[in-house]
Amino acid sequence: MLKLHLTKHLFAGTLAFSLAAMTASAAQATVQAIGATLPDILSNEKVMKDKFLPDYSFAGYANSEKAPSTQDFTVINVADHGIFANDGLDDSQALLTLLDKLRESDEPTVLQFSKGRYIISSIIYFDRNNLVVRGEGSGVSGTEFYFPRPLIYTEAPELKELKEYLVSLNKIQKEKKNNIYLPFTEWAWSGGYFWTRIKDLRVKKYLDKYDVPIRTLATPNKGKQGEFILTVDTSDKLKVGEIIELQWYNTKGENAPIINELYHGLVDNVGSHHWRFANLALARQQSEIVAINGNQVELKTPLLHNIHEGMEVNLAPWEHLSNIGFEHFTMTFPFAERIAHHVEQGFNGIYLTRLYNGWVDDVKITNADSGILTEEVANISITDVVTDGEKFAHYSVQMGAVHNVLVENLHVKNKVEHPLSFNTFATKSVYLRSSIDIDPVLDQHSGVNQQNLFDMISVNVTLDENRQYPLFAGGGASYWKPSHAAYNTFWNINVRFQNGHASAQSVLLNGMKDGPKARVISVNGNLPVHVEYGPDAYIEGTNWVYPEAESLFEYQLKKRLSQE
Repeated sequence: MLKLHLTKHLFAGTLAFSLAAMTASAAQATVQAIGATLPDILSNEKVMKDKFLPDYSFAGYANSEKAPSTQDFTVINVADHGIFANDGLDDSQALLTLLDKLRESDEPTVLQFSKGRYIISSIIYFDRNNLVVRGEGSGVSGTEFYFPRPLIYTEAPELKELKEYLVSLNKIQKEKKNNIYLPFTEWAWSGGYFWTRIKDLRVKKYLDKYDVPIRTLATPNKGKQGEFILTVDTSDKLKVGEIIELQWYNTKGENAPIINELYHGLVDNVGSHHWRFANLALARQQSEIVAINGNQVELKTPLLHNIHEGMEVNLAPWEHLSNIGFEHFTMTFPFAERIAHHVEQGFNGIYLTRLYNGWVDDVKITNADSGILTEEVANISITDVVTDGEKFAHYSVQMGAVHNVLVENLHVKNKVEHPLSFNTFATKSVYLRSSIDIDPVLDQHSGVNQQNLFDMISVNVTLDENRQYPLFAGGGASYWKPSHAAYNTFWNINVRFQNGHASAQSVLLNGMKDGPKARVISVNGNLPVHVEYGPDAYIEGTNWVYPEAESLFEYQLKKRLSQE
Protein backbone atom coordinates (compact mmCIF):
# COMPACT_ATOMS: atom_id res chain seq x y z
CA MET A 1 0.00 0.00 0.00
CA LEU A 2 2.86 2.40 0.79
CA LYS A 3 4.42 1.88 -2.64
CA LEU A 4 1.09 2.33 -4.42
CA HIS A 5 0.37 5.56 -2.55
CA LEU A 6 3.82 6.97 -3.22
CA THR A 7 3.64 6.02 -6.90
CA LYS A 8 0.41 8.00 -7.21
CA HIS A 9 2.16 11.08 -5.86
CA LEU A 10 5.32 10.68 -7.90
CA PHE A 11 3.97 10.18 -11.39
CA ALA A 12 0.47 11.69 -11.64
CA GLY A 13 1.04 14.51 -14.07
CA THR A 14 4.66 15.17 -13.11
CA LEU A 15 6.22 14.50 -16.53
CA ALA A 16 3.94 16.81 -18.50
CA PHE A 17 4.32 19.60 -15.95
CA SER A 18 8.12 19.37 -15.77
CA LEU A 19 8.73 19.19 -19.52
CA ALA A 20 6.62 22.28 -20.14
CA ALA A 21 8.33 24.20 -17.35
CA MET A 22 11.86 23.15 -18.33
CA THR A 23 11.35 23.91 -22.03
CA ALA A 24 10.10 27.38 -21.18
CA SER A 25 12.72 28.25 -18.60
CA ALA A 26 15.95 26.33 -19.23
CA ALA A 27 17.34 29.03 -21.52
CA GLN A 28 17.11 31.60 -18.74
CA ALA A 29 18.53 29.36 -16.00
CA THR A 30 20.81 31.11 -13.53
CA VAL A 31 24.49 30.29 -13.59
CA GLN A 32 24.16 28.75 -10.15
CA ALA A 33 21.38 26.41 -11.32
CA ILE A 34 22.68 25.28 -14.72
CA GLY A 35 23.02 21.50 -14.71
CA ALA A 36 21.85 21.19 -11.10
CA THR A 37 19.50 18.33 -10.31
CA LEU A 38 18.91 19.37 -6.68
CA PRO A 39 18.95 22.84 -5.14
CA ASP A 40 21.52 23.68 -2.47
CA ILE A 41 18.83 23.71 0.19
CA LEU A 42 18.49 19.94 -0.36
CA SER A 43 22.10 19.06 -1.17
CA ASN A 44 24.62 21.53 0.26
CA GLU A 45 25.36 20.70 3.90
CA LYS A 46 26.19 24.27 4.89
CA VAL A 47 23.05 25.68 3.29
CA MET A 48 20.94 22.88 4.77
CA LYS A 49 22.31 23.67 8.22
CA ASP A 50 21.86 27.44 7.91
CA LYS A 51 18.51 27.50 6.11
CA PHE A 52 15.90 25.48 7.97
CA LEU A 53 13.44 23.78 5.64
CA PRO A 54 10.35 22.15 7.19
CA ASP A 55 9.54 18.52 6.43
CA TYR A 56 6.19 18.68 4.67
CA SER A 57 5.94 14.94 3.97
CA PHE A 58 3.54 14.29 6.85
CA ALA A 59 0.68 16.21 5.21
CA GLY A 60 -2.37 14.24 4.16
CA TYR A 61 -4.51 11.33 5.30
CA ALA A 62 -2.53 9.02 7.62
CA ASN A 63 0.50 11.28 7.08
CA SER A 64 0.47 10.12 3.43
CA GLU A 65 1.60 6.63 4.45
CA LYS A 66 -1.53 4.98 3.08
CA ALA A 67 -4.57 5.95 1.07
CA PRO A 68 -8.12 6.02 2.51
CA SER A 69 -9.94 2.70 2.08
CA THR A 70 -13.61 1.75 2.39
CA GLN A 71 -13.04 -1.92 1.63
CA ASP A 72 -14.60 -3.08 4.92
CA PHE A 73 -17.36 -0.46 5.04
CA THR A 74 -21.04 -1.40 4.88
CA VAL A 75 -22.70 0.23 1.85
CA ILE A 76 -26.15 1.74 2.35
CA ASN A 77 -28.09 2.69 -0.76
CA VAL A 78 -29.90 5.88 0.21
CA ALA A 79 -32.81 4.96 -2.08
CA ASP A 80 -33.68 2.27 0.46
CA HIS A 81 -34.39 5.13 2.89
CA GLY A 82 -36.61 7.24 0.66
CA ILE A 83 -33.89 9.43 -0.88
CA PHE A 84 -34.32 9.45 -4.65
CA ALA A 85 -32.53 11.33 -7.41
CA ASN A 86 -34.36 13.42 -10.00
CA ASP A 87 -37.76 13.41 -8.25
CA GLY A 88 -37.82 17.21 -7.83
CA LEU A 89 -38.26 16.90 -4.05
CA ASP A 90 -36.05 18.32 -1.33
CA ASP A 91 -34.00 15.50 0.18
CA SER A 92 -32.78 17.32 3.29
CA GLN A 93 -35.13 15.88 5.90
CA ALA A 94 -34.90 12.32 4.63
CA LEU A 95 -31.09 12.49 4.72
CA LEU A 96 -31.08 13.99 8.22
CA THR A 97 -33.41 11.24 9.42
CA LEU A 98 -31.08 8.59 8.02
CA LEU A 99 -28.08 10.20 9.70
CA ASP A 100 -29.95 10.30 13.02
CA LYS A 101 -30.35 6.52 12.80
CA LEU A 102 -26.69 6.01 11.95
CA ARG A 103 -25.49 8.26 14.77
CA GLU A 104 -26.04 5.48 17.29
CA SER A 105 -23.08 3.51 15.94
CA ASP A 106 -19.57 4.04 14.55
CA GLU A 107 -19.86 1.04 12.22
CA PRO A 108 -17.94 1.96 9.03
CA THR A 109 -20.63 3.02 6.54
CA VAL A 110 -20.81 4.35 3.00
CA LEU A 111 -23.89 6.33 2.00
CA GLN A 112 -24.21 5.50 -1.69
CA PHE A 113 -26.08 8.00 -3.86
CA SER A 114 -27.21 7.23 -7.40
CA LYS A 115 -26.51 9.28 -10.49
CA GLY A 116 -28.77 12.28 -10.93
CA ARG A 117 -29.74 15.35 -8.87
CA TYR A 118 -30.49 15.53 -5.13
CA ILE A 119 -31.84 18.77 -3.62
CA ILE A 120 -30.47 19.96 -0.26
CA SER A 121 -31.58 23.11 1.60
CA SER A 122 -30.55 22.31 5.22
CA ILE A 123 -27.12 21.94 6.76
CA ILE A 124 -26.20 18.26 6.81
CA TYR A 125 -24.05 17.55 9.85
CA PHE A 126 -21.67 14.60 9.94
CA ASP A 127 -20.79 14.04 13.57
CA ARG A 128 -19.78 10.40 13.90
CA ASN A 129 -16.72 8.44 12.84
CA ASN A 130 -16.30 6.13 9.84
CA LEU A 131 -18.84 7.67 7.49
CA VAL A 132 -18.47 8.28 3.75
CA VAL A 133 -20.72 10.13 1.30
CA ARG A 134 -20.19 8.61 -2.15
CA GLY A 135 -21.73 9.45 -5.48
CA GLU A 136 -21.27 7.93 -8.92
CA GLY A 137 -18.83 10.52 -10.19
CA SER A 138 -18.33 14.24 -10.70
CA GLY A 139 -19.01 14.19 -14.45
CA VAL A 140 -22.20 15.04 -16.31
CA SER A 141 -23.56 11.51 -15.80
CA GLY A 142 -22.61 11.36 -12.15
CA THR A 143 -24.19 12.48 -8.87
CA GLU A 144 -25.17 16.10 -8.29
CA PHE A 145 -26.14 17.78 -5.01
CA TYR A 146 -28.06 20.97 -5.78
CA PHE A 147 -28.42 23.71 -3.16
CA PRO A 148 -31.16 26.14 -4.21
CA ARG A 149 -30.59 28.80 -1.54
CA PRO A 150 -27.73 30.20 0.55
CA LEU A 151 -26.89 29.37 4.17
CA ILE A 152 -28.28 32.67 5.46
CA TYR A 153 -31.65 30.90 5.39
CA THR A 154 -30.47 28.09 7.68
CA GLU A 155 -29.82 27.86 11.41
CA ALA A 156 -26.23 27.42 12.61
CA PRO A 157 -25.93 27.90 16.39
CA GLU A 158 -22.25 26.94 16.10
CA LEU A 159 -21.57 30.38 14.57
CA LYS A 160 -23.26 32.43 17.29
CA GLU A 161 -19.91 33.42 18.80
CA LEU A 162 -18.53 34.46 15.41
CA LYS A 163 -21.57 36.69 14.83
CA GLU A 164 -21.00 38.39 18.19
CA TYR A 165 -17.31 38.83 17.40
CA LEU A 166 -18.07 40.53 14.09
CA VAL A 167 -20.45 42.93 15.82
CA SER A 168 -18.05 43.63 18.70
CA LEU A 169 -15.28 44.61 16.25
CA ASN A 170 -17.75 46.53 14.09
CA LYS A 171 -16.69 44.58 11.04
CA ILE A 172 -18.13 46.54 8.11
CA GLN A 173 -17.27 46.17 4.44
CA LYS A 174 -16.81 49.71 3.16
CA GLU A 175 -16.59 50.40 -0.57
CA LYS A 176 -17.83 53.93 -1.15
CA LYS A 177 -17.40 53.84 -4.91
CA ASN A 178 -19.61 50.73 -5.06
CA ASN A 179 -22.19 52.05 -2.55
CA ILE A 180 -21.22 49.28 -0.12
CA TYR A 181 -21.49 49.80 3.62
CA LEU A 182 -22.54 46.39 4.88
CA PRO A 183 -21.73 44.28 7.95
CA PHE A 184 -19.65 41.13 7.51
CA THR A 185 -21.61 37.89 7.49
CA GLU A 186 -20.64 34.79 9.44
CA TRP A 187 -20.61 32.85 6.18
CA ALA A 188 -17.66 34.70 4.63
CA TRP A 189 -15.11 32.18 5.91
CA SER A 190 -17.18 29.65 7.88
CA GLY A 191 -19.94 27.12 7.41
CA GLY A 192 -20.99 24.74 4.67
CA TYR A 193 -23.91 22.56 3.64
CA PHE A 194 -21.91 19.36 4.30
CA TRP A 195 -20.42 20.02 7.74
CA THR A 196 -18.30 17.74 9.93
CA ARG A 197 -18.51 18.64 13.61
CA ILE A 198 -18.55 17.43 17.18
CA LYS A 199 -21.91 18.58 18.47
CA ASP A 200 -21.80 21.33 21.10
CA LEU A 201 -18.03 21.68 20.79
CA ARG A 202 -16.81 25.19 20.12
CA VAL A 203 -15.77 25.55 16.49
CA LYS A 204 -13.28 28.36 17.03
CA LYS A 205 -12.35 30.79 19.82
CA TYR A 206 -13.34 34.38 19.20
CA LEU A 207 -14.51 35.93 22.50
CA ASP A 208 -13.00 35.61 25.99
CA LYS A 209 -16.39 35.31 27.67
CA TYR A 210 -16.88 31.87 26.13
CA ASP A 211 -13.51 30.58 27.30
CA VAL A 212 -13.33 27.57 29.58
CA PRO A 213 -10.29 26.50 31.60
CA ILE A 214 -7.49 25.24 29.39
CA ARG A 215 -7.21 21.48 29.65
CA THR A 216 -3.76 20.09 30.36
CA LEU A 217 -2.27 16.63 30.13
CA ALA A 218 1.33 17.75 30.61
CA THR A 219 3.56 20.81 30.41
CA PRO A 220 6.34 20.56 27.81
CA ASN A 221 9.60 22.22 28.79
CA LYS A 222 12.11 21.15 26.14
CA GLY A 223 12.05 20.29 22.44
CA LYS A 224 13.78 21.22 19.18
CA GLN A 225 11.99 22.39 16.07
CA GLY A 226 11.94 19.66 13.44
CA GLU A 227 12.69 16.82 15.87
CA PHE A 228 10.25 14.29 17.34
CA ILE A 229 11.10 14.19 21.05
CA LEU A 230 9.89 16.58 23.72
CA THR A 231 10.36 16.56 27.46
CA VAL A 232 7.37 17.12 29.75
CA ASP A 233 6.94 17.71 33.48
CA THR A 234 5.07 14.43 33.86
CA SER A 235 3.82 11.76 31.47
CA ASP A 236 1.39 10.15 33.92
CA LYS A 237 -1.70 11.24 31.97
CA LEU A 238 -0.34 10.39 28.52
CA LYS A 239 -0.94 7.24 26.47
CA VAL A 240 0.77 5.79 23.42
CA GLY A 241 -1.55 6.04 20.42
CA GLU A 242 -3.36 9.11 21.78
CA ILE A 243 -3.90 12.13 19.50
CA ILE A 244 -2.86 15.25 21.39
CA GLU A 245 -2.53 18.94 20.60
CA LEU A 246 0.57 20.99 21.37
CA GLN A 247 -0.34 24.61 22.00
CA TRP A 248 1.99 27.61 22.06
CA TYR A 249 0.45 30.54 24.01
CA ASN A 250 1.35 34.16 24.65
CA THR A 251 0.47 35.95 27.87
CA LYS A 252 3.69 38.01 27.87
CA GLY A 253 2.82 40.66 25.31
CA GLU A 254 4.65 42.04 22.31
CA ASN A 255 8.07 40.71 23.28
CA ALA A 256 7.07 37.17 24.23
CA PRO A 257 9.42 34.33 23.17
CA ILE A 258 6.81 32.89 20.80
CA ILE A 259 6.73 36.20 18.86
CA ASN A 260 10.45 35.94 18.16
CA GLU A 261 10.04 32.24 17.34
CA LEU A 262 7.47 33.15 14.70
CA TYR A 263 8.99 36.27 13.15
CA HIS A 264 12.69 36.34 14.17
CA GLY A 265 12.59 40.09 14.77
CA LEU A 266 12.32 40.77 11.04
CA VAL A 267 8.96 42.57 10.89
CA ASP A 268 7.58 45.61 12.68
CA ASN A 269 3.86 45.15 11.99
CA VAL A 270 2.97 42.36 14.44
CA GLY A 271 -0.72 42.87 15.15
CA SER A 272 -2.41 43.12 18.53
CA HIS A 273 -4.25 39.79 18.25
CA HIS A 274 -0.92 38.12 18.98
CA TRP A 275 -1.23 39.16 22.63
CA ARG A 276 -4.79 40.38 23.09
CA PHE A 277 -6.33 36.94 23.76
CA ALA A 278 -4.44 35.10 26.49
CA ASN A 279 -6.38 31.85 26.01
CA LEU A 280 -5.87 31.68 22.25
CA ALA A 281 -2.95 29.49 21.19
CA LEU A 282 -0.88 31.12 18.44
CA ALA A 283 0.41 27.79 17.16
CA ARG A 284 -1.15 24.33 17.34
CA GLN A 285 0.08 20.90 16.37
CA GLN A 286 -2.06 17.76 16.43
CA SER A 287 -0.04 14.56 16.55
CA GLU A 288 -0.04 10.97 17.74
CA ILE A 289 2.08 9.86 20.68
CA VAL A 290 4.17 6.92 19.44
CA ALA A 291 6.40 6.31 22.50
CA ILE A 292 6.84 7.38 26.11
CA ASN A 293 10.12 6.95 27.98
CA GLY A 294 9.93 8.48 31.43
CA ASN A 295 9.36 12.19 30.86
CA GLN A 296 10.33 12.02 27.21
CA VAL A 297 7.52 11.79 24.65
CA GLU A 298 8.00 10.84 21.02
CA LEU A 299 5.52 12.21 18.50
CA LYS A 300 4.60 10.88 15.06
CA THR A 301 5.34 14.26 13.45
CA PRO A 302 8.22 16.74 13.90
CA LEU A 303 7.87 19.62 16.33
CA LEU A 304 6.44 22.74 14.77
CA HIS A 305 8.44 25.05 17.04
CA ASN A 306 11.16 25.02 19.64
CA ILE A 307 10.19 24.51 23.27
CA HIS A 308 12.39 26.05 25.95
CA GLU A 309 12.30 27.88 29.24
CA GLY A 310 10.17 30.99 29.09
CA MET A 311 7.86 29.73 26.39
CA GLU A 312 4.25 28.98 27.30
CA VAL A 313 3.48 25.55 25.87
CA ASN A 314 0.69 23.15 26.77
CA LEU A 315 0.03 19.53 25.83
CA ALA A 316 -3.72 19.08 25.69
CA PRO A 317 -6.30 16.46 24.72
CA TRP A 318 -7.82 17.02 21.30
CA GLU A 319 -11.39 15.98 20.56
CA HIS A 320 -11.91 14.90 16.98
CA LEU A 321 -13.72 12.70 14.50
CA SER A 322 -11.95 10.32 12.14
CA ASN A 323 -12.46 8.59 8.80
CA ILE A 324 -15.10 10.81 7.26
CA GLY A 325 -14.93 11.08 3.50
CA PHE A 326 -16.72 12.81 0.61
CA GLU A 327 -16.16 11.44 -2.87
CA HIS A 328 -17.33 11.27 -6.48
CA PHE A 329 -20.01 13.95 -6.85
CA THR A 330 -20.79 17.50 -7.93
CA MET A 331 -22.06 20.34 -5.72
CA THR A 332 -24.01 23.00 -7.64
CA PHE A 333 -25.35 26.37 -6.54
CA PRO A 334 -27.55 28.74 -8.55
CA PHE A 335 -25.68 31.71 -9.93
CA ALA A 336 -25.95 34.79 -7.72
CA GLU A 337 -24.17 38.08 -8.28
CA ARG A 338 -21.42 38.82 -5.81
CA ILE A 339 -22.44 41.60 -3.45
CA ALA A 340 -19.06 42.38 -1.92
CA HIS A 341 -16.09 40.86 -0.18
CA HIS A 342 -16.90 39.54 3.34
CA VAL A 343 -20.67 39.79 2.94
CA GLU A 344 -21.18 36.44 1.24
CA GLN A 345 -24.60 34.89 1.72
CA GLY A 346 -23.31 31.38 2.24
CA PHE A 347 -23.25 29.43 -0.99
CA ASN A 348 -20.63 27.24 0.69
CA GLY A 349 -20.02 23.58 -0.11
CA ILE A 350 -18.09 21.52 2.47
CA TYR A 351 -17.02 22.70 5.93
CA LEU A 352 -14.51 20.41 7.66
CA THR A 353 -14.11 20.89 11.40
CA ARG A 354 -12.62 18.69 14.15
CA LEU A 355 -11.59 15.95 11.75
CA TYR A 356 -8.42 13.82 11.86
CA ASN A 357 -7.70 11.43 9.00
CA GLY A 358 -10.46 12.41 6.59
CA TRP A 359 -10.70 13.08 2.88
CA VAL A 360 -12.45 14.71 -0.06
CA ASP A 361 -11.88 13.16 -3.49
CA ASP A 362 -13.20 13.74 -7.02
CA VAL A 363 -15.59 16.61 -6.28
CA LYS A 364 -16.62 19.46 -8.58
CA ILE A 365 -18.14 22.59 -7.04
CA THR A 366 -19.95 25.14 -9.22
CA ASN A 367 -20.95 28.75 -8.40
CA ALA A 368 -19.97 28.56 -4.72
CA ASP A 369 -19.02 31.47 -2.51
CA SER A 370 -16.49 29.05 -1.01
CA GLY A 371 -16.03 25.49 -2.22
CA ILE A 372 -14.35 23.89 0.79
CA LEU A 373 -13.61 25.61 4.11
CA THR A 374 -11.66 24.15 7.04
CA GLU A 375 -11.23 24.73 10.76
CA GLU A 376 -9.42 22.65 13.40
CA VAL A 377 -8.58 19.64 11.23
CA ALA A 378 -5.42 17.59 10.70
CA ASN A 379 -4.20 14.78 8.46
CA ILE A 380 -6.69 15.51 5.67
CA SER A 381 -6.32 14.73 1.96
CA ILE A 382 -8.34 16.82 -0.51
CA THR A 383 -7.70 15.49 -4.02
CA ASP A 384 -8.98 16.05 -7.54
CA VAL A 385 -11.29 18.98 -6.79
CA VAL A 386 -12.49 21.43 -9.45
CA THR A 387 -14.15 24.76 -8.70
CA ASP A 388 -15.86 26.54 -11.58
CA GLY A 389 -18.86 28.66 -12.57
CA GLU A 390 -19.61 32.29 -13.33
CA LYS A 391 -19.73 33.31 -9.67
CA PHE A 392 -16.91 35.50 -8.33
CA ALA A 393 -16.02 33.41 -5.28
CA HIS A 394 -14.30 34.15 -2.00
CA TYR A 395 -12.36 30.87 -1.61
CA SER A 396 -11.91 27.72 -3.67
CA VAL A 397 -10.37 25.29 -1.15
CA GLN A 398 -9.22 27.26 1.88
CA MET A 399 -6.96 26.10 4.69
CA GLY A 400 -7.53 27.74 8.07
CA ALA A 401 -6.52 26.39 11.51
CA VAL A 402 -5.28 23.19 9.89
CA HIS A 403 -2.23 20.99 10.42
CA ASN A 404 -0.77 18.54 7.90
CA VAL A 405 -3.49 19.00 5.28
CA LEU A 406 -2.72 18.08 1.67
CA VAL A 407 -4.69 19.62 -1.22
CA GLU A 408 -3.62 17.86 -4.40
CA ASN A 409 -4.75 18.37 -8.01
CA LEU A 410 -7.02 21.32 -7.29
CA HIS A 411 -8.07 23.13 -10.47
CA VAL A 412 -9.49 26.61 -9.92
CA LYS A 413 -11.32 27.54 -13.12
CA ASN A 414 -13.45 30.38 -11.74
CA LYS A 415 -12.53 33.88 -10.60
CA VAL A 416 -11.76 33.73 -6.86
CA GLU A 417 -10.70 36.41 -4.39
CA HIS A 418 -8.26 34.01 -2.69
CA PRO A 419 -7.87 31.07 -5.10
CA LEU A 420 -5.29 29.21 -2.97
CA SER A 421 -5.17 30.42 0.62
CA PHE A 422 -3.30 29.56 3.79
CA ASN A 423 -5.42 31.30 6.38
CA THR A 424 -5.35 31.95 10.13
CA PHE A 425 -3.42 29.28 12.09
CA ALA A 426 -2.71 27.06 9.06
CA THR A 427 0.47 25.04 9.65
CA LYS A 428 2.59 22.44 7.81
CA SER A 429 0.04 22.11 5.00
CA VAL A 430 0.49 21.76 1.26
CA TYR A 431 -1.09 22.74 -2.05
CA LEU A 432 0.38 20.23 -4.52
CA ARG A 433 0.17 20.15 -8.33
CA SER A 434 -2.68 22.63 -8.45
CA SER A 435 -3.59 25.28 -11.00
CA ILE A 436 -5.29 28.67 -11.18
CA ASP A 437 -6.78 29.85 -14.47
CA ILE A 438 -7.84 33.43 -13.66
CA ASP A 439 -6.13 36.24 -11.68
CA PRO A 440 -3.91 33.97 -9.57
CA VAL A 441 -2.74 34.83 -6.08
CA LEU A 442 -0.83 32.50 -3.76
CA ASP A 443 -2.55 33.99 -0.74
CA GLN A 444 -1.06 33.95 2.75
CA HIS A 445 -3.73 35.41 4.89
CA SER A 446 -2.12 36.75 8.08
CA GLY A 447 -3.23 35.15 11.35
CA VAL A 448 0.04 33.32 12.13
CA ASN A 449 -0.09 30.94 9.20
CA GLN A 450 3.31 29.27 9.27
CA GLN A 451 5.49 26.64 7.58
CA ASN A 452 3.14 25.98 4.65
CA LEU A 453 4.05 24.88 1.14
CA PHE A 454 2.92 25.83 -2.38
CA ASP A 455 4.33 22.96 -4.45
CA MET A 456 4.20 22.52 -8.25
CA ILE A 457 1.63 25.25 -8.75
CA SER A 458 0.73 26.33 -12.28
CA VAL A 459 -0.89 29.72 -12.89
CA ASN A 460 -2.08 31.82 -15.84
CA VAL A 461 -0.99 35.46 -15.67
CA THR A 462 -1.94 38.42 -17.87
CA LEU A 463 0.61 41.23 -17.61
CA ASP A 464 -0.04 44.95 -17.52
CA GLU A 465 2.26 47.61 -18.98
CA ASN A 466 4.46 47.56 -15.84
CA ARG A 467 5.63 44.02 -16.62
CA GLN A 468 5.20 42.87 -13.06
CA TYR A 469 2.63 40.82 -11.18
CA PRO A 470 1.86 40.50 -7.41
CA LEU A 471 1.70 36.71 -7.32
CA PHE A 472 2.67 36.54 -3.64
CA ALA A 473 0.21 39.10 -2.27
CA GLY A 474 -1.10 38.42 1.24
CA GLY A 475 -4.51 39.32 2.66
CA GLY A 476 -5.86 39.61 6.18
CA ALA A 477 -6.63 42.20 8.84
CA SER A 478 -3.97 44.46 10.34
CA TYR A 479 -4.48 43.05 13.85
CA TRP A 480 -3.29 39.66 12.55
CA LYS A 481 -0.41 40.92 10.42
CA PRO A 482 2.21 40.11 9.19
CA SER A 483 1.17 38.01 6.22
CA HIS A 484 2.89 34.87 7.48
CA ALA A 485 5.44 33.57 9.96
CA ALA A 486 8.81 32.04 9.14
CA TYR A 487 9.53 29.28 6.63
CA ASN A 488 6.55 29.36 4.29
CA THR A 489 7.80 27.72 1.12
CA PHE A 490 7.27 28.00 -2.65
CA TRP A 491 8.57 25.19 -4.85
CA ASN A 492 8.44 24.87 -8.63
CA ILE A 493 5.93 27.62 -9.33
CA ASN A 494 5.21 27.65 -13.08
CA VAL A 495 3.81 30.88 -14.53
CA ARG A 496 2.13 30.73 -17.93
CA PHE A 497 2.16 34.31 -19.18
CA GLN A 498 -0.71 34.97 -21.56
CA ASN A 499 0.91 38.03 -23.12
CA GLY A 500 4.14 40.04 -23.08
CA HIS A 501 6.13 37.76 -25.37
CA ALA A 502 7.24 40.54 -27.71
CA SER A 503 9.94 41.43 -25.19
CA ALA A 504 12.68 39.29 -23.63
CA GLN A 505 12.77 41.54 -20.55
CA SER A 506 12.23 39.56 -17.37
CA VAL A 507 8.94 39.82 -15.46
CA LEU A 508 8.96 40.86 -11.80
CA LEU A 509 6.90 38.62 -9.51
CA ASN A 510 6.36 40.31 -6.16
CA GLY A 511 3.67 41.29 -3.67
CA MET A 512 5.16 40.20 -0.32
CA LYS A 513 7.05 42.59 1.94
CA ASP A 514 6.21 41.32 5.43
CA GLY A 515 6.65 37.53 5.22
CA PRO A 516 9.93 36.60 6.98
CA LYS A 517 12.34 33.83 6.02
CA ALA A 518 10.37 32.37 3.13
CA ARG A 519 11.94 29.65 0.97
CA VAL A 520 11.34 30.46 -2.70
CA ILE A 521 12.74 27.74 -4.93
CA SER A 522 12.36 27.20 -8.67
CA VAL A 523 9.95 29.93 -9.77
CA ASN A 524 9.83 29.64 -13.57
CA GLY A 525 7.68 30.39 -16.58
CA ASN A 526 7.37 30.83 -20.32
CA LEU A 527 9.07 34.21 -19.91
CA PRO A 528 12.15 34.88 -17.78
CA VAL A 529 11.15 35.97 -14.27
CA HIS A 530 12.68 37.85 -11.36
CA VAL A 531 11.41 37.37 -7.82
CA GLU A 532 11.19 39.93 -5.01
CA TYR A 533 10.17 38.61 -1.60
CA GLY A 534 10.93 39.81 1.88
CA PRO A 535 12.25 40.08 4.43
CA ASP A 536 15.22 37.68 4.48
CA ALA A 537 13.83 35.23 1.95
CA TYR A 538 16.03 32.43 0.64
CA ILE A 539 15.59 32.44 -3.14
CA GLU A 540 17.21 29.78 -5.31
CA GLY A 541 16.89 28.33 -8.80
CA THR A 542 14.73 31.02 -10.35
CA ASN A 543 13.99 30.10 -14.00
CA TRP A 544 14.94 26.49 -13.36
CA VAL A 545 13.26 23.18 -12.54
CA TYR A 546 15.24 20.62 -10.54
CA PRO A 547 14.63 17.19 -12.12
CA GLU A 548 15.34 15.20 -8.92
CA ALA A 549 12.95 17.28 -6.84
CA GLU A 550 10.24 18.75 -9.04
CA SER A 551 7.98 18.40 -6.00
CA LEU A 552 9.38 19.06 -2.54
CA PHE A 553 6.55 17.17 -0.86
CA GLU A 554 7.10 14.06 -2.97
CA TYR A 555 10.89 14.26 -2.60
CA GLN A 556 10.59 14.43 1.18
CA LEU A 557 7.92 11.72 1.30
CA LYS A 558 10.00 9.31 -0.78
CA LYS A 559 13.04 9.95 1.40
CA ARG A 560 11.09 9.45 4.63
CA LEU A 561 9.34 6.26 3.56
CA SER A 562 12.60 4.75 2.31
CA GLN A 563 14.10 5.25 5.76
CA GLU A 564 11.24 3.72 7.73
